[in-house]
Amino acid sequence: MPMTVPDLTEESVGRSAVASYAASITADLAAMARRSGLETLGYLLEMARLEAESNVRNGRPANGRRA
Repeated sequence: MPMTVPDLTEESVGRSAVASYAASITADLAAMARRSGLETLGYLLEMARLEAESNVRNGRPANGRRA
């Protein structure tokens, strides 16, 4: 089932929702890049996915401070 795209223009959207969506979309983009032979791009997108998932798990923004 496809993930619902959050309305990122709404201020009420939490960091966790944005990070979760970013993790989902970067996973798809990384797979597409690698299938197309774009290994470095795939790697960078995978790193972005891991960072987003880490923020979802830990409840922290990208700068490492608590939300």
